[in-house]
Amino acid sequence: MPQTLPYGSWPSPLTPEAVAQSSPRLDGARIVGDEVWWGESVPSEGGRVAVRRRLADGSVETVLPAPANARSSVHEYGGGAWTASDDGELFYVEKSDQRVYALTPGEAPRALTPAGGDVRHGGLSWQHGTLLAVRETHGTERIPARAIVRIPLDGSPSEVLAEGSAFLAHPALSADGRHLAWIAWNHPDLPWDATILRVADVVTGAVRDVAGGDRRAPLQPVWIGDELLYADDPTGRWNLFRRSLDGAPEPVAPADADTGGPVWDLGTRWFAATPDGRIIAVRTNGGDEIVEIAPSGIRPVEVPVVAGASIDDVRGSRVLVSGSDPQGRTTLWSLDLDTGTVSSVTGGDPFGVEWMPIARSLTTEGPHGPVHAFAYPPTNPDVVAPDDERPPYVVLVHGGPTSHVGPAPSAKTAFFTSRGIGVLDVNYGGSTGYGRAYRERLLGQWGVVDVDDVAAAASALASAGLADPDRLAIAGGSAGGWTVLAAVTNTDVFSAGISRYGVGDARALAEDTHDFEARYLDGLIGPLPEAEAVYIERSPLSHPERFRVPLLILQGSEDRVVPPSQAEAIRDALAAHGVAHAYVLYEGEGHGFRRAETVTDSLRRELGFLGAVFGFDTPGITPLALD
Repeated sequence: MPQTLPYGSWPSPLTPEAVAQSSPRLDGARIVGDEVWWGESVPSEGGRVAVRRRLADGSVETVLPAPANARSSVHEYGGGAWTASDDGELFYVEKSDQRVYALTPGEAPRALTPAGGDVRHGGLSWQHGTLLAVRETHGTERIPARAIVRIPLDGSPSEVLAEGSAFLAHPALSADGRHLAWIAWNHPDLPWDATILRVADVVTGAVRDVAGGDRRAPLQPVWIGDELLYADDPTGRWNLFRRSLDGAPEPVAPADADTGGPVWDLGTRWFAATPDGRIIAVRTNGGDEIVEIAPSGIRPVEVPVVAGASIDDVRGSRVLVSGSDPQGRTTLWSLDLDTGTVSSVTGGDPFGVEWMPIARSLTTEGPHGPVHAFAYPPTNPDVVAPDDERPPYVVLVHGGPTSHVGPAPSAKTAFFTSRGIGVLDVNYGGSTGYGRAYRERLLGQWGVVDVDDVAAAASALASAGLADPDRLAIAGGSAGGWTVLAAVTNTDVFSAGISRYGVGDARALAEDTHDFEARYLDGLIGPLPEAEAVYIERSPLSHPERFRVPLLILQGSEDRVVPPSQAEAIRDALAAHGVAHAYVLYEGEGHGFRRAETVTDSLRRELGFLGAVFGFDTPGITPLALD
């Protein structure tokens, strides 16, 4: 019989150490002959990305052993840091020097690109016997030079195939090697604002624009014979189109859902085509689903993915799909479109489904329109709460802000819910996954719409009697950290805040941030210097007297996106105004925590902070001392 204990104090087997080890990030996958290869972060090895393979007999081997680390820093966020040839040669970007290496399993790696200078590579792909990459060359200018290059396997100099814009992504080479397609964009746009789909004749060098323009963001070209398949959003939803080079675009199975998303990194793929012309695609409308589009019609594919879905590779009728299922299990699945068989390649259930909360989809009206969120109630098979108590909740604010959360609990979510602390994941206005209009709600309104939306979602949960209105905390990282700080200074909804590498001064972010996001704030707040007064008014650090509730601030020492100076300024403001707080700087961590020891320590501190602020015991974890 379950025991009765106050919310927040429930004993749980989901220790910080277990959570840190249970959540490796999958980083692409390929079918190589009869084998499946995939990239996987290893928290116990400093978060390095290894490449592993499952052999035909079912055994698993590591192709890229320590200390090698397949990590790109193109656009700072990287992506596409490895690929493989059809005969089993690995190509990868080494994090430490950003050079591209080739590795035959069991042999020593050999460098394919030269040493010297700040030259980075990412978006690697092996297409028709050719190794392609996005190359980023840093010099004395703030804006790096970027190009799509062909990398010879004999170590000779790379050949530039495309350039001429600030940013490039998604190179696609036609089967005959004659044409190269890619997407391009320039400041001040981001790749979800406006991009151009371009095609070059590799022989003549002639380039033409075939899709895109103002408030259009075509993505991910794929060749089907001599036609292009790509995603575009003329209707406000990313849907599929196909066209010949000399023809008009034709819609492919339009839907009120998105096949596409924000190009934060160079590795995610939302669709692919089989040799016989069938299309396998992700559709997102809050949650994800996988569909097959064929001449005979459209059918859902029975892969249990609801969040973070990616179509990683196709060979014949075999498809690799990665993502998370409703129980939060991040998995790489292999499926056969002909037979309908689905099998798990890697990933799975680290804790047991009884410990994983099931998402409740919530939509509430806010000041700017509907707000979408997913609620995860306290979930523990061994404990119940007193009948007269309502649970504390942590309201999670994703980063980006142009990101998205689906209806799949993370291990961190279960860490809290198993202890009697509910979690509310909010897709505030500005999030992807609901179309362009919802995404553009945030234009010029960062620090307003996001704050209003998370406050409305949290208040609705409390008004429905599902959460204790006096024990609502808000937590987020990066852009989500900005919303945390703005919410605790501009609303009275939240009683505590947790900011991970959050933005406190928008002007400092505009000055310090890297090139990929250098003009991001033009759209989110306004161009400088014209909008400087708005930057000052919106920035939480401009109003230190408004800090009133306890805050936990977590920061990486090597963060180049939001440097430690921002976190330290927040700490100093809290100390000057006598607000209870704790500040933790993690040496060697960047923008996002990857090391197992960092994840473990941050979880302990977050739970200890909530226990100290909300007044409940945290078995096995000492309440956090606040300054």
